[in-house]
Amino acid sequence: MVHPPRTKKPGPRSWARRCAAQAIYEWQLSGREPGLITSQFLADHDLGQADPDYFRELAHEVPARAAIIDAALAPFLDWPPEQVDPVERAILRLSGYELMEHPELASRIVINEAVELAKIFGAEQGHRFINGVLDQLARAIRPLEFDAPPQTSAESV
Repeated sequence: MVHPPRTKKPGPRSWARRCAAQAIYEWQLSGREPGLITSQFLADHDLGQADPDYFRELAHEVPARAAIIDAALAPFLDWPPEQVDPVERAILRLSGYELMEHPELASRIVINEAVELAKIFGAEQGHRFINGVLDQLARAIRPLEFDAPPQTSAESV
């Protein structure tokens, strides 16, 4: 009997990213204080399995560092960050922050998580845009992750 592939349940950090992307999106559109948005989000939404500390970090630090993140993203965009669709801009900012501030997270994980968020919340082809921009950013700020020679099968044993 053939079983359908199991879909992996998102982990605590994945859920935190999902919730933070929504909070960052709200901040971008409303301009409200991130602390107020975070408090309201925590009161109104069940974070479920989300890591609440990671959610708070992302929801506070991404807006606080938006100008720095936007400056890092700008060389890889065809237009100013302010003109990027708000959903994709929130995801790019969140993931840009993770690439810049969380070197313990492999860039491929950050990019994959961003692509999944774009598939959930973004435009039909938004995930391709997100993937391309973040891949270029990761290569620029984390070159050592990409410069390592590939392992041969004998080396990986």
